[in-house]
Amino acid sequence: MDAFQAKLVAAATGSTLTALTMTPFDLVKTRLQTQPTQSRPLFPRPPANTCCQPSNAASCVRNMSSLARTLPTEVVCVWDHGMFKTERVNGFFDAVRCVWRAEGARGLWKGVGTTLVVGVPSSTAYILTYDHLLKVVLPPLIHSETVIPLVAGIIARSAITSIASPLELIRTNLQSTPPSPNNPHTLRSVLTSFRTLVRANGFQSLWRGLGPTLWRDVPFSGFYWASYETWKRAFSKRGYEGAWVAFISGAVSGTSAALITSPFDVLKTRRQALVMSATNHHISRTVPLLLHVIRTEGPSALFAGIVPRVAKIAPACGIMISCFEGVGRFLAKV
Repeated sequence: MDAFQAKLVAAATGSTLTALTMTPFDLVKTRLQTQPTQSRPLFPRPPANTCCQPSNAASCVRNMSSLARTLPTEVVCVWDHGMFKTERVNGFFDAVRCVWRAEGARGLWKGVGTTLVVGVPSSTAYILTYDHLLKVVLPPLIHSETVIPLVAGIIARSAITSIASPLELIRTNLQSTPPSPNNPHTLRSVLTSFRTLVRANGFQSLWRGLGPTLWRDVPFSGFYWASYETWKRAFSKRGYEGAWVAFISGAVSGTSAALITSPFDVLKTRRQALVMSATNHHISRTVPLLLHVIRTEGPSALFAGIVPRVAKIAPACGIMISCFEGVGRFLAKV
């Protein structure tokens, strides 16, 4: 098979496998990053199974009962097994449980269709662009083995991310936290919101979140490829080569890059998910949103979803690059 065709098939194979296996992690990360801000409870640690009415907090505490009449103005806060019973999720496994309970197993793969339509072509184009820049365009211009992959990754990611941004916006809103478990987002509801957004703000609004996306993806890509090529050279000097070397180098480099760029991932998800949110529509720029998140939720909110993100990126980077290297090398010999 022709070398370019082999690389094309290998990149598409890696992108497809990554999309099918990693979508649940991406969805959970998005839910953790877009869930409503947790309000402060009336009591730091109220007694078990009690409810509270803010208008008269001192006298409203009563035992919960299946026969108790629900007051129309009552705001119930139930403390059970160390946490409040609300729709807010607390960590990776709790998010998986809540999504499974509300939307079923299919809910964990929400957005996978859009991911295949968006992710496979964009990831394939991205890695082929990077490979061409790395091996053909940049070597005559740059003579440093470390700087070439860094620059190639930055240029490739900037171009592909800018082109695919509107489709990424659709996927993010499909996966964002719905208004209630009984009213999950659908492709129709997301597209309806998009039409309203375009009528109100013009087509440029479809690139909402591109700024923080570039802030996340460009440093990630540059750091990832520089680290990956460094790890691969280190293995090669010791006589180790093959798909497993590519997997380990990709997984380690992807994890490091994910930890560094996590705050930008949160801002990108928040800005894009505002399309389907009933609140915070006035916060439409990156810096005000950053300050709002720090002021209302604390700096730790900038690392929301870090566990599912790392859990996704480490194997995803490993699968993608090992498929590209291994499958591409195999097909080139056929």
